[in-house]
Amino acid sequence: MNRVTPYGAAQSVTGSCHLVELLGLKILIDCGMFQGEFGLEKNYDDFEFDVNEIDYLIITHGHLDHIGRVPKLVKDGFNGVIIATQATKEIANIMLNDSAKILKEEYKTLRRKAKRRGDEKRITEPLYTIDHVKEVFLKEWQILEYRKELNLSKDVAITFGDAGHILGSAFVMIDYKDKESKKRVVFSGDIGSKERMILDPLDTLSSADTLFIESTYGDRNHRSLKESIKEFKETVINTLKRDGNVIIPSFAIERTQEILWLLNNMQADGELPKCQVFLDSPLATKATRLYAKYPVHLNEELELHAQENGNPFKFASLNISATKQESLLINKVKSRAIIIAGSGMCHGGRIMHHLKHRLWNEKNCVIFVGFQVEGTLGREIINGYEYVKIYGEDIIVKAQVETINGFSAHAGQNDMIEWMSNIRDLKNLYLIHGEKDKMKIFTQKIKEELDLDAKIVKYAEIVEL
Repeated sequence: MNRVTPYGAAQSVTGSCHLVELLGLKILIDCGMFQGEFGLEKNYDDFEFDVNEIDYLIITHGHLDHIGRVPKLVKDGFNGVIIATQATKEIANIMLNDSAKILKEEYKTLRRKAKRRGDEKRITEPLYTIDHVKEVFLKEWQILEYRKELNLSKDVAITFGDAGHILGSAFVMIDYKDKESKKRVVFSGDIGSKERMILDPLDTLSSADTLFIESTYGDRNHRSLKESIKEFKETVINTLKRDGNVIIPSFAIERTQEILWLLNNMQADGELPKCQVFLDSPLATKATRLYAKYPVHLNEELELHAQENGNPFKFASLNISATKQESLLINKVKSRAIIIAGSGMCHGGRIMHHLKHRLWNEKNCVIFVGFQVEGTLGREIINGYEYVKIYGEDIIVKAQVETINGFSAHAGQNDMIEWMSNIRDLKNLYLIHGEKDKMKIFTQKIKEELDLDAKIVKYAEIVEL
């Protein structure tokens, strides 16, 4: 029996985890963390499949909503082979180690909540520790380059395509024989928009029988990259000119590097007013080193810059805040600072104390450059809450708030439609990794443009191949 069962990212945008049972093999596509206020405790639930039976874990990319429960998987008995690109493996290492540190603190909060409910037995220890992360990288890893085929068995092979989402990201093509006929099922992972600032573009998918596609932005198109860059520059310049500070909650992977490249160009072109730029995220600092390490995955402009001028993510006014003490010292800078800090959804991390100290000042500006999951502080701010709670205090929101979604690492509606339009022989289309209301809009658009009936997959729903 050949089938797929989603155990995450089904009518939601986090917790990506899909079990593929194919010709006797059990393959897990991602094992991500549930995020947002209502998802955190779900990470502690037992897996709804036998972990010991999984032959392969294929990781599409290094974001926590795709890798965040891998240490729990190993902790619970997974002993198969992990398959990923080399860049994804290295990103996963830094992301999971950082996650383990956050989970240690998060556990205390979740434990208190469980105790108040009389449910102490449910959460008795952190989801995993740094030692569990170490165990992940002691497992057998198979590194797979883009567009190279890997045989998992006599009748099953996989190939990665460049997903153009973040460094090392891939969509997964699984080719198999079914009663002597060749078939292909594809998992998009997260795919990048057509316009990217620093990465090579998304590979074309030429054929597939069945496609499971993300739909994070299935309801809309992003503003063009050119317009988004213009808006970003104007917002930064205007804020600095009024002696305000720019606070950018930024994801450590991809978004931070895009912002650094953009600020580098602004300074080189004389557009950036006199200011101090702070990268206040140890995780983003490590990730940026990886981006500089793999210029082959960057687009031609950045690859050429790396060859001629060195690291494209370094420039004169950039300050790296490595320690907590250095982070706290940023509070002494009263004006003309650009602060890039994690987490991108304002769910913990150093961004919290910067918001606490600057969100109430109308001279300042908070620029959101990525998707904010329901239930996060970031979502509350962009939804226009007058007050938000930070470290137990009610902080009034008086700073200018801007959302610039053209930087999104996710494809917009038209990008996904165009990508799917190149696929020959597509018979079955399933929407995953998106909010239900947005998926409904996307299904209508797919029908109009491609004359395909897309199905919205439910959690734990068995999809026969």
